[in-house]
Amino acid sequence: MGIIKKLKEEVAVIRQRDPAIHTAMEVFLYPSFKVMLHYRLAHKLYLKGHYFLARWVSQRGVRKTGIEIHPGAEIGKGFFIDHGNGVIIGETTVIGDNVTLYQGVTLGGTGKEHGKRHPTVGNNVMISAGAKVLGSFKIGDNSKIGAGSVVLEEVPPGSTVVGVPGRVVKRKKKCLPQEEMDHINLPDPVREDITNLQRANSELTNRLLEVERELKNIKREKEGEASSG
Repeated sequence: MGIIKKLKEEVAVIRQRDPAIHTAMEVFLYPSFKVMLHYRLAHKLYLKGHYFLARWVSQRGVRKTGIEIHPGAEIGKGFFIDHGNGVIIGETTVIGDNVTLYQGVTLGGTGKEHGKRHPTVGNNVMISAGAKVLGSFKIGDNSKIGAGSVVLEEVPPGSTVVGVPGRVVKRKKKCLPQEEMDHINLPDPVREDITNLQRANSELTNRLLEVERELKNIKREKEGEASSG
């Protein structure tokens, strides 16, 4: 694929997913566009064993955009970072096609282990602002990670994950287009649990009141029988 075609694809992806972009020329000022130019070059140098040069190019991209992508990471087509300041992508991260990250996302490891130590992100995945995905496991295709979540274990395909630590609160094996990958209206498991507890408590209270009334009626009946006898 020629460089012009790649640039056109990058421009198209950013314009499609960010409504704040009104003209194609604005894309050239966009952090996601700039950092991907640095990443593509750094990744080529990394694959050829020019590790110092690869990191030098990569660090230039960090200084210009606030986004740190290790040159060893593998990134598929249609990748997009919305704003992106504070995004970190580790060396052994593998990212599939049509993935969207928001600002402050970390795709990192859990320590100083060697080998594959960063996440593998499937196709058509959205990871919301401030989410941390830590460790060598897979985020399944068509999944959404809620803002501020900390994900420490594998996520099945078609899942929605929220919370600290992150847990699956919804499963849906449907492939959603990126424009429908809403990262705001996600389930709130804590509120749902509290609502369920309140409902159970209300039912229990009503049942206790019924039992008390039944006991009082039984007591009256016994007292009436005793007095008549």
